[in-house]
Amino acid sequence: MTGKTTDRAVLRVLDGEAVWPPPVWLMRQAGRYLPEYRKLRASAGNFIALCTTPGLATEATLQPVRRFGLDAAILFSDILILPWALGQKLRFAEGEGPVLGRIESLADVEVLKLDRLKPGTEPVTETVARVRAELPGETALIGFAGAPFTVACYMLDGRGGDFSRTRSLAYTDPALLASVIEIVTTATVDYLCWQIEAGADCVMLFDSWAGMLPPDLFRAHVIHPTARIVEAVRYRHPGARIIGFPRLAGLMALPYIEETMVSGFGMDTATDAPGLVRLLPRKVALQGNLDPLLLRAGGVSLDHAAARIAGELAGMPHIFNLGHGILPDTPPEHVAALVERIRTLERPQGGASALEESRLAASSVS
Repeated sequence: MTGKTTDRAVLRVLDGEAVWPPPVWLMRQAGRYLPEYRKLRASAGNFIALCTTPGLATEATLQPVRRFGLDAAILFSDILILPWALGQKLRFAEGEGPVLGRIESLADVEVLKLDRLKPGTEPVTETVARVRAELPGETALIGFAGAPFTVACYMLDGRGGDFSRTRSLAYTDPALLASVIEIVTTATVDYLCWQIEAGADCVMLFDSWAGMLPPDLFRAHVIHPTARIVEAVRYRHPGARIIGFPRLAGLMALPYIEETMVSGFGMDTATDAPGLVRLLPRKVALQGNLDPLLLRAGGVSLDHAAARIAGELAGMPHIFNLGHGILPDTPPEHVAALVERIRTLERPQGGASALEESRLAASSVS
């Protein structure tokens, strides 16, 4: 279905408008907590096939929107489809997560080829086009990619974990780390642009492991590549809306927001939203940041936390979301209750609009 993008509340927020009640979507809203997803996953045979078969990936993307009436769909895929498309070996082992052919040297980086990217990711962009055609006109479609540092972690360590090898390489072999980040940065620009051209209304960069870096390396390997991606995507698609999610950034969130020029900033569970608003270097849409454990727990505590988070950010451009992804053992009924709670919130009197005033006052002093 088609519809004006101005009807899509998520996009209005990313353009700087405070919408009440805030639009809502949830990270990992398509996944194992849904019985229909588990059935679909079983039919695919393996996870890569699920991500790269447009009919299956389209269905996975649409399932939570149909069930909960969310304000946005997010492309069903995986951040590691990009290195896989470039030529890195990848498999998803049961109970282990992703396992990649670990990059050991610059010679392994040279094996990765940018000319493989487009044919390798064409099933993903076809999924984007199919989803956009089926979504209600008022529902936004979010494309995404992993941010270069987080993708490099998997490419260099070969699997999930504490990524001690990748972090050590920043000191012992910075050229190797830089070469991986460089090829991922270049590839990500194309990948996100192709998703936008296929029908994505906005795109998101997931930097799940950004918070493991000290400030100097965070600036080098998180902020700088992200800024390059944002600038390059907007050169090809002026006004492109881009959400950044550098998880556990802490105080580095401030230079990240200022220097990358993302449209929206994804707040992780640990972020103090009112405190962040007071320190913001510029007005930016905020997304987040309910604890996924609280969503799993449900009940009165979930109800109160949802109202508190939305109320704290009333008067600010805010997309209600989690601080990380939905946990696999979350009851779907809790998600339905959360969405209903957000939809029926009464606008608080005063409250967070004062936060914007205090932010403006602080910025005028500085």
